[in-house]
Amino acid sequence: MFLPLTIELLLGFVGLFIITKMLGKTQFSQVTPFDFISAIFLGEVVGSALYDGQTTVYPMLYSLFLWGSFMLAIKTAGQKSLKIRSWIDGSPSIVIRNGRIIRKELKKNRINIHDLLYMLRQSNVFSVREVEYAILEPNGSISVLKKADYGHVTRRDLNLPPKQVHLPTSLITDGEIIWDNLKAIGLDQQWLEGQILSFGIDKVQHVLYAEWKENEGIYIVPYA
Repeated sequence: MFLPLTIELLLGFVGLFIITKMLGKTQFSQVTPFDFISAIFLGEVVGSALYDGQTTVYPMLYSLFLWGSFMLAIKTAGQKSLKIRSWIDGSPSIVIRNGRIIRKELKKNRINIHDLLYMLRQSNVFSVREVEYAILEPNGSISVLKKADYGHVTRRDLNLPPKQVHLPTSLITDGEIIWDNLKAIGLDQQWLEGQILSFGIDKVQHVLYAEWKENEGIYIVPYA
């Protein structure tokens, strides 16, 4: 009785862990993949005991004990070995380095430009051009280090008059023009292609991301 249950638990752990790692870091909000698996499994064990009349208390207690032992053993191993800890909880990924988007890291973590822009906005960063470094944490959150020119010194600190703030407008993502946005700022494809050429890029398809911001102009990120 207990041997088949043990095998099922082991297979369930391995299967859930592989699936959650494949989904990428953005699936977990504020928990690590290991915590995510534990929450699902423990909820299922307790739920089965409560709602399945054929499940007795002893298999449930055994399952909880066995799973608790797994958790304790893995957490202990992670405390003793940096490599094991990195494999279990994941490691940070630098998705923007020295102001450049690292497309390889985006693909590795199953996120696209739209996901990256959303996470930056969640960190109160509304333009990629402001970012020197962005690090995707193991729990799916993003940490941002702004460029020196976009630090937190305010105009009030310098006794300067207020200045109007403009939101950036995305014009190209993943090599495709966002026509509605281009039309909204009163510009056309010919202008956009000219701007791309001025950056030494001959095709729109070679642009990973481009945005327009009033008073600052266009910002272009080519495919690496």
